[in-house]
Amino acid sequence: MPRQFLAEYPDDSARFDEMFSAPGVPRAHYAALYQRLLGQTAPQLRELFNDTDRQIRDNGVTYNVYDDEEGSGRPWAMDPLPLIIPAAEWAGIERGVQQRARLFNSILADLYGPQQLFHEGRLPPALVLGHPGFQRPAHGIQPPGGVFLHILAVDLARSPDGQWWVVNDRSQSPSGMGYALENRIITARLLPELFRELRVTRLASFFAALRDSIASYAPHDNGLVNTVVLTPGPYNETYFEHAYLARYLGFPLVEGQDLTVRDGCVWLKTLSGLRRVHAIIRRMDDDFCDPLELRADSALGVPGLMDVVRRGNVLLANGIGASVIETGALAGFLPGLSQHLLGEELAMPGVATWWCGETLAMEDALEKVDHLVFKSAVPHPQGRRIEPVFGEDLDEDGRARLAARVRANPRDYYAQELVSISRAPLLDRSHGRKLLARPVGLRVFAVATPEGYMVMPGGLARSASGHDARILSNQRGGGSKDVWVCGETAGAPISLLRRPVEAADLVRSGAGLSSRVVENLFWFGRYSERCDNLARYLRVALTRVTDNVDNPGEWKALAALGKSIGVLPADCKESEAVRPLLRATFDSQHHGGLASHILHLSRTGFQLRERLSSDNWRTLNALAQKIGTKPHERVGIFEALAQIDEYITSFMTLAGFALDGMTRDHGWRFLSLGRRIERLQFQTEAIEAAMKMGVKGNPEWLLEVSDSIVTYRSRYMARPEWIAVLDLLIADDTNPRGIVFQTAGLCDYVERLNASLGDMPDSGLDALHRRLLALDPGLDFHPGSRALGEAMVTLRAASASLSDQISQHYFSHAEEQARVIA
Repeated sequence: MPRQFLAEYPDDSARFDEMFSAPGVPRAHYAALYQRLLGQTAPQLRELFNDTDRQIRDNGVTYNVYDDEEGSGRPWAMDPLPLIIPAAEWAGIERGVQQRARLFNSILADLYGPQQLFHEGRLPPALVLGHPGFQRPAHGIQPPGGVFLHILAVDLARSPDGQWWVVNDRSQSPSGMGYALENRIITARLLPELFRELRVTRLASFFAALRDSIASYAPHDNGLVNTVVLTPGPYNETYFEHAYLARYLGFPLVEGQDLTVRDGCVWLKTLSGLRRVHAIIRRMDDDFCDPLELRADSALGVPGLMDVVRRGNVLLANGIGASVIETGALAGFLPGLSQHLLGEELAMPGVATWWCGETLAMEDALEKVDHLVFKSAVPHPQGRRIEPVFGEDLDEDGRARLAARVRANPRDYYAQELVSISRAPLLDRSHGRKLLARPVGLRVFAVATPEGYMVMPGGLARSASGHDARILSNQRGGGSKDVWVCGETAGAPISLLRRPVEAADLVRSGAGLSSRVVENLFWFGRYSERCDNLARYLRVALTRVTDNVDNPGEWKALAALGKSIGVLPADCKESEAVRPLLRATFDSQHHGGLASHILHLSRTGFQLRERLSSDNWRTLNALAQKIGTKPHERVGIFEALAQIDEYITSFMTLAGFALDGMTRDHGWRFLSLGRRIERLQFQTEAIEAAMKMGVKGNPEWLLEVSDSIVTYRSRYMARPEWIAVLDLLIADDTNPRGIVFQTAGLCDYVERLNASLGDMPDSGLDALHRRLLALDPGLDFHPGSRALGEAMVTLRAASASLSDQISQHYFSHAEEQARVIA
């Protein structure tokens, strides 16, 4: 059995094998995992993948690979087998990363301070001052506690002799912590017995230290610290992680437009006005953070942010300019800098490096070109990206061209020794009962605390896309693994720096929600209701076009409603309606159709990632994944009706989450406003369309579209008649689909918002509500009623006006509207 299991496992002595010390002989810390794998059948092993994929899909874990057709919805790639590291070995990694973080912080303190390293000849000025990551506006800024580097990520790789080497450092806005946490949650659920048996060190203490240390370094305002996570937005490749970390840490996720600078401070735009921001964990590149002092064409940043940082009125983690230490060209100078700045030998060596800005180093590297890889020393020299060039791939002409490029711009290049990095096991997805191996690297994270740098006990393992790949990159299709530090370890002491919550700190209103979040909640409510309305209409319309029941004027009314809601073309004949209806159901390119609006709902929900529960996410993901699975030309009516039934069930589930799973704060109120405005508009359109049938028409389809047929039958147990149908759908204040029910709720919500957030201009809805109540069912509830027709038109216009007023009053922050919250 082991022979079959390892039939395709490579026997490559040029690489260190993480699992095996010899062919078929597992290392001690991998023995339990190996025995477990041997004891599993092929279906059981395949189920590991199925469970992994299911959790990734249900939790909405995505990673945007640019130019990938799945875009921001591309699922995160993860192998269920963890990378396992013994505690004793991890202790050495931890010490090396802690020292490296201290060293880089000292380097940044000098570069943005006295710059003695230049004057003493320990660093060439051209290496730093010519690097785009060196931000001159940051020179002279002294951050709280002297901490320039709050978060550091270090990429490690193991050489054939088992030694861990540093390959890269990430300091600008290091990514991967959230993915590491999600990987851990998944593997702990997949392999719970093994997780306990190996005594895997948990990650929670690291994130607690991150949360509390940020608060400890931030300027304090009456003892309260408001921390936010700044993201460039949902189109960033790691947006899932931004939202995930914000939610896990309990911080608002904000975009640049959510923040403003006034009176030398940063403020968050909320429903109640402006709220002071004391700390920002940024996930945005330096250049984009402040268009006034950095990149002028940035639409993502916060104008004036650098001035606030300079004043010491906000903590920025990491500080602007930290990316200058990301260049690999610095590696060759670190051993000397460690001795000079820390008085210590560099604990964890980097791969041998030559910066071509030094003539002797450049010539030496070009002589050894066959054994080196040449990389860009700057992020985007002259507006273009330099891809790594492997000397072993070049012929004589290729080497000559490389030498010419390097000599033309020597400062833009550095060379590193090419090392065959270690390989780790992964299961063959196509077979399930075979073990494969892929090159693997390790990203380790460190966070600054008042007690020193703390290292995450584990990290993010990144595996290559192929067995002979030389670059580890998720953007190039690579995968990931959880990292288990196993064995007895002494837990790092955690200082609970945040003061306990007191009575004065209690929050119950939700008025501190950012305006952008509330706007997304409002539109989430509108899109969810619009999808439900469309689905119910499509179900009724598809059913009616296949029935042989003669109902005078029915199709004319259904076609009129279909046109008004953007589903059917004008003057669509009943005999020609099936294709347009199916297209509206399944074609995401049909902009007025159900499929298109489900994607709008999903995208709006994606921007609320930190606000929605896991149950909400599973329902949303299930909805979005059904879109585009089958062309509408190949779908029959029976299959379409079955799919619509599933959609409606999902929409009812989402409505249930809003009803039972959300606190009745302002966020819920705006979501509900969106739902009621949308329902009011649809119901008025449906009633107007139905009235076109005249008194001889049967309004049963109107009851079905309005989800009120069961109520009607239970009350009247007879064929639908106009006076009873219109009374139920208009004047009955107990019917959640009724017009009066919507207007009463809208008036109540607006009154509550006005009471706590300031009055909006009068939309006239309250007067219209009273006008509805004054209608006489005996005189007005019939298709020919002019008063009823005018009421429907006026209500629809009033609801549209209310929507505009809500946007203008609550979602924008003009000077005269904003109120400052201490």
